[in-house]
Amino acid sequence: MSKNLTKRSEDYSKWYNELVVKADLAENSAVRGCMVIKPYGYAIWEKMQAELDRKFKETGHQNAYFPLFVPKSLFEAEEKNAEGFAKECAVVTHYRLKTDPDDSSKLIVDPNAKLEEELIVRPTSEAIIWNTYKGWIQSYRDLPILVNQWANVVRWEMRTRLFLRTAEFLWQEGHTAHETQAEAIAETEQMNNIYADFVENFMAIPVIKGRKTESERFAGAEDTYCIEALMQDGKALQAGTSHFLGQNFAKAFDVKFTSKEGKQDYVWATSWGVSTRLMGALVMTHSDDNGLVLPPNLAPIQVVIVPIYKGEDQLHQISEVANELVADLRTKGISVKFDNRDTYRPGAKFAQYELQGVPLRIAIGPKDLQKGTVELARRDTLTKQFVAKNEVIETVESLLKEIQKSLHQKATQYRDEHITKVDTFEDFKEVLESKGGFISAHWDGTEETEQKIKELTKATIRCIPFEEKEEDGSCIYSGKPSKIRVLFAKAY
Repeated sequence: MSKNLTKRSEDYSKWYNELVVKADLAENSAVRGCMVIKPYGYAIWEKMQAELDRKFKETGHQNAYFPLFVPKSLFEAEEKNAEGFAKECAVVTHYRLKTDPDDSSKLIVDPNAKLEEELIVRPTSEAIIWNTYKGWIQSYRDLPILVNQWANVVRWEMRTRLFLRTAEFLWQEGHTAHETQAEAIAETEQMNNIYADFVENFMAIPVIKGRKTESERFAGAEDTYCIEALMQDGKALQAGTSHFLGQNFAKAFDVKFTSKEGKQDYVWATSWGVSTRLMGALVMTHSDDNGLVLPPNLAPIQVVIVPIYKGEDQLHQISEVANELVADLRTKGISVKFDNRDTYRPGAKFAQYELQGVPLRIAIGPKDLQKGTVELARRDTLTKQFVAKNEVIETVESLLKEIQKSLHQKATQYRDEHITKVDTFEDFKEVLESKGGFISAHWDGTEETEQKIKELTKATIRCIPFEEKEEDGSCIYSGKPSKIRVLFAKAY
C-alpha cells in the first residue's frame, strides 16, 4: 500500500482525494457521482452509526424504514421543500425495459411501460413520511412520534467529491411529530446538542452551534440549527443540522390531531440528520501528510501488533507473546489485530497502518523477547517508546484516552486561532484570502447583503452562533446598524 501522498500545503483537495482512495476508505464507482465505500471506510461509518443510534434510542427514538420512491404529487405537496430540492431530483418515469428491435443485444425503455405517476428517488423523506403519519395520528394520545431512519438518499450533484458531495450518500434522518410548538422546538435543540456532543467527544472535532440564516435554512423549515466545523485548509464544513418544521408539513399533508380539550389542531414537526459527509470531516480535521489520523473511538483497529523476525522459530516465540497481548487487550474492549502475514515485510506493514491511521502500533522482535519489552508507536505524534510487557495493557488504555483528548485539543486550538473578528469589508476580504477560517463580523440581517457578500467573496454565513452576545455595531458591507456578529467562511 503505497503512500506517495500529495502534501496538504501543495494541494489540499488533491491530498484529500488521494488519501480517501489510498487508505481504502472509498473509491469512485461506475455510476457517475456515486461511490463505493470500502470495508475499512464502512467500518468507521458503522462505529459512527452505532454511537449515534445509541444516543437516539436513549432519548426515546425508534428506527423505522420508509420507501425510496416518493410519488411526485406527494413530493410537490410542501411547496418550499419541493422547490428547494427540485434541481437535484432523479425521477423514475418507466418500469420496464425491452429488447431493441434493431439490435437484440441492447435494451431500451419500453414506451408502453410508462408510470401513471412519476416517482422521485428520495432526496429527503419528509413527504413520504408525513403522508404516512396522517394515518398514524388522530389524537394527542398518538403523540409524540419519535422516529429515525437509516437510509440512502439521492441528490443529483454535478460536482462530486468522495464523502463530501456524492449523488447518492448514506445518512440518518429523524422525523418527529409533536403536540405543541414548545415540544418541537425542544426536540430540535436536543438533537442539535446530541450531534454536537457526538462530533466533539466521539469524533474529537470541535464545533460551533448556531442557527442558519433564512436563506440557508432547510427547504420547508421555520428554523434550522446547525453545528459547524473548521477543516485544516480553513474552510468550514456543516457537520449536522436539526430543523424546526413548524406545522408546514402537517398542513401540506393535512395531519391533524384532537387535543385533550377536544379541539382539532395541526401537528408540530422536526427533522434532523447527519450523513457520510462526517467521514470527510474526520479525514480533513485530523489527518496529515503521512495519511489518516483516527481518533481511537472511531478506529476499526485501535492497536496493531507487527512481529519482526527471521525464521519460523522466532515467529513462533513472538506469536506466543502477541497472542497473549491480543487476548488481554480484547478483554478490555480494545480492538486489536496481530498482523503475522508473511507476504509483507515489517516496513511495508508499518507504512500501511500509518496510512490507515491506526492509533497505536506494537512491534515485537527477538531483542524485545529477551528484554521483556515491546516497542509502542503513536500515530498522532509519530513518537515511540519501549514498554515492559507487563505494563502494555495499562499503557495502551491510557494512551488511547490521551490520543482521543489530544486530537480534540489540537483541532480546537487550530479552530480558535482561525476565528478572526473584523469590522470592515476590506479587512474581511484580506483575512478571507490570507488566513481563512471563520470570520466574525456584523451583518445587517438582510438577504440582499448576505447574497452580495457571497457573490463578491464566495463566503457564506455559516451560522448565527448561539453563544454570541449582542453588541452594537455596523454591517461590514452596508454600514447599517447591527446587533450581533455572525460567522462567515468559505465552505464545502
